[in-house]
Amino acid sequence: MNTDDFREAWRSAAGDGLAGLCVPSRFGGGGLGAWGTAERVEAFGREHHDLGLVFGVMAHLLACAMPVAEFADDALRAEVLPRLCSGEWIAGNAITEKDAGSDTSKLSTTAVRSGEHYLLNGEKSFVSNATAADVFVVYAVTDPALGYLGISALLVERDSAGVTVGEPLPKLGLAGCPAAVVRFDDCQVPVTSLIGREGAGAAVFRASMRWERTCLFAAYLGAMDRVLGRTVEHARTRRQFGRPIGANQAVSHRLADLKVRVEAARALLYRACAAMDRDEVSDLDVAMAKLAVSEAAVEVGLAAVQIFGAAGYAGDGAVDALLRDAVGSTIFSGTSEIQREIIAKELGL
Repeated sequence: MNTDDFREAWRSAAGDGLAGLCVPSRFGGGGLGAWGTAERVEAFGREHHDLGLVFGVMAHLLACAMPVAEFADDALRAEVLPRLCSGEWIAGNAITEKDAGSDTSKLSTTAVRSGEHYLLNGEKSFVSNATAADVFVVYAVTDPALGYLGISALLVERDSAGVTVGEPLPKLGLAGCPAAVVRFDDCQVPVTSLIGREGAGAAVFRASMRWERTCLFAAYLGAMDRVLGRTVEHARTRRQFGRPIGANQAVSHRLADLKVRVEAARALLYRACAAMDRDEVSDLDVAMAKLAVSEAAVEVGLAAVQIFGAAGYAGDGAVDALLRDAVGSTIFSGTSEIQREIIAKELGL
């Protein structure tokens, strides 16, 4: 999808209110809680076959708009959030680096205070929405001596001097969300663009991941419902050796097990969302939800391709797209291994 097509699709999604679902209404958002946001995102994923676009809009909302809504001062909120919610601005989350993926404490991008500006230098990889983005939420080291307490979050406009956006990166899936490398070379960022206080970047990122690991992954629940429904229908109607393939226990039991797995993942995700709305959510709730949904999505995608057989392997996007999109879901927003580490830690191991 080229940039113009992406922007057109983006405007359509923003026009439906999806770019600001959980942003407070006083800033132009929908004012929804986590549960209500997840319900809308699940429907978005069920009805929209391009999970890349769904991912891009949710990365904009949950990893960019919500940090501003929850941590920025009133002046920055008033300036930025109405533009993000309306779709006038597209945002990209810039935290991942070549040598700092899961280990976000090892960022090499720096922001050095100089008067009323920070001088930003570094390179971010796999920045979602990058080629179409108008603004970035950038995480950088402001005090190397303080470790994770020395990381800060900054809002950086794309047209700022020193910002260079690379070409779209090739990806296995989520083709509808352009990702690219973004470089910052002596980029001057006003101190007023700080999201939260200096050194609060780790807390900002952790909060954004709670939103992303729950509400964004609701899109995969919708996509799994759609693909599983198509696969069940195929098993009913596709005949081999004189009977529907769904009459074979190997097929019917696999689909039954997948239905249970999807519903269990749904229960974990909405339990986490309900806890968020009560301000009682734990890292355990979020990690279990993210792990369950992402790994179920891979299993549903793989089963759909195998049950459709040659038609699934043909790669026309009818069912294989979920498998390609789902593989990434076990990597971004914290890998499955990271989620298991969090769960183990919460269990006291």
